[in-house]
Amino acid sequence: MPRAHLQTEFRALADVPIEVERVRALSKTLKTAGRKASSTDRIQLAAHLAHAAFLAPDRVAETYDAVSEVWSGAPIGVAPIEMLAQAPEPTPPDLWDQFWGVVEDAADGKLDALSITERTAALGGAMPDAFVARVAAMSHTYPGVTEAAGADMPGKIQLDTLAEQPKGSIGAEFHQLIVENKFDLEVLDRSEIGVAALPAPLAYLNTRILQAHDLWHITAGYETTALHEIALSAFQMAQFGHNYSAQFLAVVAAVGAISPAAGYKVLMDTVTTSWIHGRQTYPMMLIPWEQVWYKSADEIRAQFEISEYQRPYRADLIERTAPIVALLQKLNRFFDLFRGNRTATP
Repeated sequence: MPRAHLQTEFRALADVPIEVERVRALSKTLKTAGRKASSTDRIQLAAHLAHAAFLAPDRVAETYDAVSEVWSGAPIGVAPIEMLAQAPEPTPPDLWDQFWGVVEDAADGKLDALSITERTAALGGAMPDAFVARVAAMSHTYPGVTEAAGADMPGKIQLDTLAEQPKGSIGAEFHQLIVENKFDLEVLDRSEIGVAALPAPLAYLNTRILQAHDLWHITAGYETTALHEIALSAFQMAQFGHNYSAQFLAVVAAVGAISPAAGYKVLMDTVTTSWIHGRQTYPMMLIPWEQVWYKSADEIRAQFEISEYQRPYRADLIERTAPIVALLQKLNRFFDLFRGNRTATP
């Protein structure tokens, strides 16, 4: 279906309150159809996920629980996350125009990972104060959040401290990951993005995940690949209601809806398995990393009863298939020009 029609389908549902049974029915249809899943059904599910992420954040857990239970064919097996008794927030002006712009640019390969992150974060950063307050209230409904956020704001982790840790420890492994990949110790600079100005408990939660994102990669068994960044986003969202992750995954779902169907099963298998993993895992916000630098990842997993992610696909699947996808996209543009489609970009 042409993108213009899919955009119309998306807009028709994105502002409509979620009906969880409709989410379940769509999920069942998509799961059953497999590679034959229609773009219309895919964009409708993406619209529900976007609605939850941007207008009703307290319904993210209910929505992803529903999708994941249908997709996996089994109950989540943990208590549901409480919802707030509130109507959806009003849609900010131009929200869906900006959202769709990110989706189309990402689908066309115009954005690298950093650009997608920045533009998705900009969408969230434009949300009104009432929405931010709702996210803050919703965060307390996730296990461990209230307890974790009662701690003092964490200081910055020092590379020298990590370098002093024994071989095989989580501190040494973290140090190696940071140094070898030239990563920052905090994913983004907390002061530059104004984390301290966020209401409680968001200031603490966002500061801690900026620090611990790569530690969660190591401990929960997610690699630093494109597919596993998507997976870890679902894991983080399941752990503490991370709203940026919800908004990022809404973009990813919409990109998946307007892209060829072949990759959709991979996307949904990845998101749902990692969501379930996050829901069933000990609240990792409660891990006092500064006190356990000397312990190995295996020891930490044993101490906090954390299982490693059981990946349904190899972690580097996107990197391995990206050159093929790029070639197919170029061929498609060539054939569009050959057929006389003057709107195609050579």
